[in-house]
Amino acid sequence: MAKQDYYEVLGVSKNASDAEIKKAYRRAAQKYHPDRNPDDATAEEKFKLAKEAYEILSNAQKRAAYDQFGHAGVDPSMGGHGPGAGGFGGGASFSDIFGDVFGDIFGGGGGRGGQRVYRGADLRYNLELSLEDAVRGTTVKIRVPTFTSCNTCGGSGAKKGTQPTTCTTCGGHGQVRMQQGFFSVQQTCPRCNGTGSIIGDPCGDCHGQGRVKEQKTLSVKVPAGVDTGDRIRLANEGEAGENGGPPGDLYVQIQVKDHPIFKRDDANLYCEVPISIVTAALGGELEVPTLDGRVSLKIPPETQTGKLFRMRGKGVKPVRGSAVGDLLCRVVVETPVKLSSEQKDLLRQLEDSMKNHGKHSPQHHSWLDGVKNFFDSMKF
Repeated sequence: MAKQDYYEVLGVSKNASDAEIKKAYRRAAQKYHPDRNPDDATAEEKFKLAKEAYEILSNAQKRAAYDQFGHAGVDPSMGGHGPGAGGFGGGASFSDIFGDVFGDIFGGGGGRGGQRVYRGADLRYNLELSLEDAVRGTTVKIRVPTFTSCNTCGGSGAKKGTQPTTCTTCGGHGQVRMQQGFFSVQQTCPRCNGTGSIIGDPCGDCHGQGRVKEQKTLSVKVPAGVDTGDRIRLANEGEAGENGGPPGDLYVQIQVKDHPIFKRDDANLYCEVPISIVTAALGGELEVPTLDGRVSLKIPPETQTGKLFRMRGKGVKPVRGSAVGDLLCRVVVETPVKLSSEQKDLLRQLEDSMKNHGKHSPQHHSWLDGVKNFFDSMKF
């Protein structure tokens, strides 16, 4: 089966610069790395092929041989004798690729002549806010359980007064090289487990980990206008890194609690306003709440249930800078309950006085006409 062209694998042209080739490899590595695609054999194969393509094209001699002879110029199994033949020999080794590329992508570090360090994990904190606090903004104190650098040993993991020693098996690289035929394969050092150092006398507080678990209190400034799903990033407030690595970040996830009166839709607020049948029929004026206080709402005569009244500028100014929204009040005509005998008689008298339902109840009249037409057309 013919091997795929290395330039096509990385999605670059044959005139691509070294920087373009490296950028394309980073992109492919992020997309197909096995850690991000567990149990996906296809992704793993694409990852291996991208790594192989990068190893050839990032080396000037191997790339020249590949451009001149194709795969035969760099693959010894195909009889290649060019300067690029010989697997991982010469040029950029696999450890170089790993340190340059995967250290940036997956948080690794070091690996060349020193102890390997790792960036701390990012954390997430779910913060519940009232609608009022979300709209106006607030400052909240939160307590976050996390790993922080051990003060006793300064994050080294070694007992105070001592220092970790360089692992003699890997020479401090955290990885050892194994020769397998034409290929030189890197793997995690079995003695130091990839740290590059050995702790002979561990710190009693962190037990050699360099980190301790504790609760820390943070002040979170919540900007005005946030909504459910928004995130606030607190840089370097995540878990401490390993072996002196940089800390991760803390992401505060906003969740706005349900409000007893208002519902929010982006910049607008909605509420239902119950009105009496007298107010609906004759009109009137009533007070309605807003997040800024009470305002007066005029109800015109003959208002029906479901009518929306817009109060401009009484909504929310979203955090991303849009204009202030509106408050939309939906009126609901409320049927009176627990009527006295006298009140019931008055309602019957009112009904008798409105014998022309087409005049006083236009919706009811048109609905009855629609029902009649429906039954006539069905011919039951």
